[in-house]
Amino acid sequence: MPIQRLREFLDGHQVKYFVTSHSPAYTAQEIAAAAHVSGNELVKTVMVTIDGNMAMALLHASRHLDFDKLRELCGSRDVALAEEVEFSGLFPECEIGAMPPFGNLYGMAVYADDELDGSMDIVFNAGTHRELVRLSWFDYRRLVSPVMGSIASGS
Repeated sequence: MPIQRLREFLDGHQVKYFVTSHSPAYTAQEIAAAAHVSGNELVKTVMVTIDGNMAMALLHASRHLDFDKLRELCGSRDVALAEEVEFSGLFPECEIGAMPPFGNLYGMAVYADDELDGSMDIVFNAGTHRELVRLSWFDYRRLVSPVMGSIASGS
């Protein structure tokens, strides 16, 4: 069960969260429609490499990752979009592209767009293309301690 590791972590920290099931969906637009989730709440995890190390970038699903801004935030010129073959083995219990934004569970850094600080709740893939988790942004920040900065552009 892909969400089991995440559930154990959240339950162990007494975090309130909700799991929503929906028909299979792969793009942010499809997920929002299938699960009836606001575009302001849905977030996506973009896998990147920074100086050869895998990392996660978290931003509103309607936005695009700005690699120049991420390079500036992390202080590295060596930042690139990770290929699926590079990270698929790092999340054995997750479907490709549906990993939750908890880099701390997988030994990697998380960079989050500062626009997320205006969020009450966030909703994200829970390891499959059929389940979402909703939890408070406050709890997420407390548990993950992402590096915050402006890393998004467009909508």
